[in-house]
Amino acid sequence: MKYAHLVWRNLWRNKLRTVMTAGAIMLAVVLVCLLLTMPAGMDAMLDNFASNTRLSVHNKAGIVYPMPYSFVRKVRQVDGVAGAVAWMWYGGAFEEDGRVTFPNFAVEVEHIGAVFPDYPIAPEQLADFQRYRDGAIVGRQLMTKYGWAIGDRVALKSTAWPVDLDFRIVGVIDEEDAPHFWFNREYLDQALRNAGMSGLGIAGTIWVRAADPRLVNSIMRRVDEMSRNSEAETASETEKSFFSNFFGSLQGLVTIILVVTGLVSLCIVFIAANTASMGVRERAGELAIMKAIGFPRRVIFATLLAEAALLSIVAGAAGVLLAFGLTGALKAAAGWSDVLGPLGNFTVTPFVVVQGLFLSLFVGMLAGVVPSFGAARKPVVESLHEVF
Repeated sequence: MKYAHLVWRNLWRNKLRTVMTAGAIMLAVVLVCLLLTMPAGMDAMLDNFASNTRLSVHNKAGIVYPMPYSFVRKVRQVDGVAGAVAWMWYGGAFEEDGRVTFPNFAVEVEHIGAVFPDYPIAPEQLADFQRYRDGAIVGRQLMTKYGWAIGDRVALKSTAWPVDLDFRIVGVIDEEDAPHFWFNREYLDQALRNAGMSGLGIAGTIWVRAADPRLVNSIMRRVDEMSRNSEAETASETEKSFFSNFFGSLQGLVTIILVVTGLVSLCIVFIAANTASMGVRERAGELAIMKAIGFPRRVIFATLLAEAALLSIVAGAAGVLLAFGLTGALKAAAGWSDVLGPLGNFTVTPFVVVQGLFLSLFVGMLAGVVPSFGAARKPVVESLHEVF
């Protein structure tokens, strides 16, 4: 305890320098935590949305190229498939002409529940979805954003098809982050026929649920083999892989974020090392006297190192707490998630907290070890010559 008191008193010998150094380290840790929450938030979103039994089947040339609708029935006959549902992008715009502000798809209403049983949708709402041809199931995020309620009618202007449709909201996906808008595929098919077209004979994406996670790879292989050498060869992948590729354009930004995080960490090391070196130089005479009266070198080294480590860890803990407050404010700020997309999912996870605290401790140890080791090993006479 006597050494702890010595470390604490020496740390506050120059209060202004200690406060300013701690503030610099704290703000740097806040920045590091905020940067780390962005890729961590995207990973958490993927883990939350993705199922280990669900997979996506789409055209090998890209998701913008369709597949024959008849292929869906073949997929359902594959061993191990518990359900399959065809999706087709509608590209409907609401209120803002020409701008699609949320994903909206025409789906097979009788199969959607079997493929997405983990989505919190009330059974009676799924029944209404099948009962009403113009029915729509909407995610909670959209319900909150636009102030919709079950029973409301919503009109969408398609940017992909020559028909505009009017919908009745009959159900909700009761998750705060759910941005979905699903409606009956037959409704779009009939509208196209009424417009003098041949109907909807294609599928954009086929979502498949495997009966067992161990069957996912074999199902993907079988499905792709069925379409080989056809006009629309398929590429199957897991749900997590699909969304990861969908957000692939953000991977470069994530890499830049991690590089900036490393540079910020390096800056913290220089700041803390400069403070530790200044503290050692100011007390060169005191340290020489301590050696002369019998203080072991390891004690001097440990106390000097403890000063740098204590300053960094306290500042780091304050930085982590401040990061909690800032992330809450950023999530509440309007428009952030629209601007940053999935990277706007600011969440200080326990792993980010551990990283922030470990970074501050590591910085203190690394910044303090060189000046502390030099001061502990320097002979008494040499230290006194520097002073007098």
